[in-house]
Order: sequence, then C-alpha cells, then structure tokens
Amino acid sequence: MKLFITGIGTDVGKTIASSIITEALEADYWKPIQAGDLDNSDSHKVKSFLSNTKTVIHPNSYALNTPASPHFAAEIDKITIDLKKIIEPETANHLVIEGAGGVFVPLNSNDCVIDLIQPDYKVVVVSRHYLGSINHTLLTIEALQNRKIAVAGIVFSGDENKATESIILSKTGVKCIGRIEREPYFDQNVIKEYADLFREQLLSL
Repeated sequence: MKLFITGIGTDVGKTIASSIITEALEADYWKPIQAGDLDNSDSHKVKSFLSNTKTVIHPNSYALNTPASPHFAAEIDKITIDLKKIIEPETANHLVIEGAGGVFVPLNSNDCVIDLIQPDYKVVVVSRHYLGSINHTLLTIEALQNRKIAVAGIVFSGDENKATESIILSKTGVKCIGRIEREPYFDQNVIKEYADLFREQLLSL
C-alpha cells in the first residue's frame, strides 16, 4: 500500500500524521521534496518519532535550502524541480509519501504537489480545525476527486469539533481514520499510542 499524505495547508500536522501512519504500518517513509530546515527536516522528525525497526527513511529527491514554496526555494538554489527526477524508492514494504504544504503548492512553473500523486497512491488528507478549515478541506478533497484521485481517508488534527467533522464527512463521504488531539508534546510513546489507535482503520484502506 502506498499512502500519500497531504494537508489542507501548511502547518496542519502532516508530519505528525505521517509519523503515526508510518509507525502503525511499520511502513517506509519518503518525503520527495524538502524545502528548508535540512538539519531538522521532516525525515529527521519522523525518524525520531518511530519505535519500530522495520521502517526505512528514503532520501529526498530534492532537498532545498530555503523554507519557502518549493518552486521559489528551487529558484534560489538555481535549479528547477523536474518531476521526471522524482523517482519513487523501490520497496516491498508499505510506503508513506509526505507532500509539501497543500495540493496546489507549486513545484515549478507548470506542476504542483498534486502532480506528484500517482494512480496507485491512496491519499490521506490532514485537516486541522480553524476558522475556514471546512472550506479548505472541502476544496482540497474536491480538487483531488476532480482529478480522479482516490481519497482514502481523512485525519482531523486538533480538539474535537463535531460540527466541523460531521459536515466534512457527510459532504465528502470520506472515511475518518482518526483524530490527533492537541497534545502538550509528541514523542515515541505518544506516536505509538496513536499508531495503535489508527492501525485497524489504516489496514482497511
């Protein structure tokens, strides 16, 4: 199984969700494009959160120096992101692929994150609760569905908001994998607890 983790925007909890899903499935992890924070990248963070010994963290296809939209970070590095050079790692294991920001974050003058999603990927959307998040979540899911991309499930991030969650689920028909509460901190133990909670839903995707 190949799961592509995307968000309704930036800083919505994709990396925490990716860590939980990777731990739950003892999957391999791959972040094709990292922009900025190269010494403490999302790959580093995911690795620090995992307890299992099976996961392989695959290297980024592009590691850009500036924390900015990938198209601009690449321009600063004097390169152009080429989708043909983003080659999925070979593995017999499950693979968790983490996107960058939301689905329409530009990678170059033509392509966006949504263009990284391959036909055999199942997409998990991470939605954080804030004013406007219903609109952003519905737009994200509709954009994916318009491209005939399968949305396998949604992970809610933040304190429970029944009004928000119920309207999103009823309007989209997308399965809820679980909710990540607003925890005081995340470490291996907290990630493992969520992995145990999410595992059954993930294996049924």
